[in-house]
Formats: sequence, C-alpha cells, structure tokens
Amino acid sequence: MVDVFRAVALVPSPPLLVPELTGGGAPETDAVRDAALDAARRLGRAASKWMAIGVGDASSTVMPNTRGTFQGYGVDVEARLSRDAAQFDPRMPLAALIAAWLRDRTAPDAVVEARIIAADTDTSSCLSLGRELRHHLDASDEEWGLLVVADGAITLTPKAPGSFDDRSPDVQDTIDDALAAADVGFLGEIDRGLCSALGVGGAAAWQVLAGVVEGERLKPTELYRGAPLGVGYFVGIWEPSA
Repeated sequence: MVDVFRAVALVPSPPLLVPELTGGGAPETDAVRDAALDAARRLGRAASKWMAIGVGDASSTVMPNTRGTFQGYGVDVEARLSRDAAQFDPRMPLAALIAAWLRDRTAPDAVVEARIIAADTDTSSCLSLGRELRHHLDASDEEWGLLVVADGAITLTPKAPGSFDDRSPDVQDTIDDALAAADVGFLGEIDRGLCSALGVGGAAAWQVLAGVVEGERLKPTELYRGAPLGVGYFVGIWEPSA
C-alpha cells in the first residue's frame, strides 16, 4: 500500500483567530493567527484532503458538505468545509468552524471532514479511534493530512478563563515541548486527570493524533507557542521524515 499521509498541522481554536470577531481590538492574537494561517497553507500545499480533529461536548462527525457561521461568537462570518458546501449547520462545533475558516482562507480547493471527540473520551478509546482513522485514511489513494484543532491550559494567568493554577506553566511547557518534538509517546500517555484539572482542552485530540501517527517517523516544525489570553496555544507542522 502506498503511503498517502502528507502532514499534520497543529492549531488552536480561539474564535479570536477570526479578525472580524476582534474588531481590531486584540493585537495580542495577531501572531497566533498568522502562525495558524501559515500552518494551514503548508497543509494545503501538502494535501487537498484534510481530516480535522477537535474536541467538543459530544463526539460527532461533520461532513465536507457542511457550512457554518461564527454568529454565535458575535459576527456572522461564514465558513465552509469544502468549496461547494451547501448544508448549513447553525450549531457547527467550534473546532470544525476553525478548520473551515482556515480552509476558506488558505486552501479553498481542500475538502475537510471534521471528527469531534468528546472531551471525556478516555485515553484507550482516543488511541483506538486514531488507529481506526489511520486505516480509513490509508484505504484511499488520495494524499491526506490532519488538521488538529486543540488548546492548552486555560489557567496560565490570573486573568485567564480558569484563573491561575501554579501547576499550569510547567504542564503547558511540557505539552508544548512534546508538540514541538512530535513526541507521540508522551501525548499518548498524557495525564488526563491533570489536564482536566487545568483546563487543557486539547488532550483528547492530541491522543487521537497519537493513534493516527503511531510508528510514523516525523519531522516537526514549531511555528508558535504562547498564551496571549492566559490560554496555552501551540502551532506547528509535522511531516513524514524520509
């Protein structure tokens, strides 16, 4: 079987990535937005079939014919998972909206399917789902890539959404280092209880990712890490290593 895996793009999910939602009033998000757009462009150059992986309240699949809007976040900015998406979902999950918004602006020919993972999905189930997704994606002869939409801790500063927890900076640094190094082993064993306590929203998505790329030799590139709003954000690209 020919290997058709081409790249992983790692991005966060804050609605403030969408400039219309900030009204020009959040310059601290410019760097993470630019990095996320860069990551999506790189993914678009590598593959036109994307599988987006994100976290939500419940597990679901959002098909490529779906479009949504950021109206619920304050502005009616539409986003599509494919050029011809006709099915409007007024409750499209945030991770799918971010994936669609990035596709619209960087890779309009890309076709995206979004898998939303319930935040409380356990480690074993996440890894198993990742392995199943890899089998599904490799069954096609189309080149494909992953867009992982996931956030870090929400407890990094006193003004963060979850206030400050003094454990968070070290935990976030460790997660960022693992993402920067494509340390799949660490991500597969991440302490989900601690992540829950610190509001690390992306843990389930990263563990699904670990299942998808298990055994793959990877070349990582870090594009951004920071916490401009007291929430940990990481942006990067993983590519197969020759």
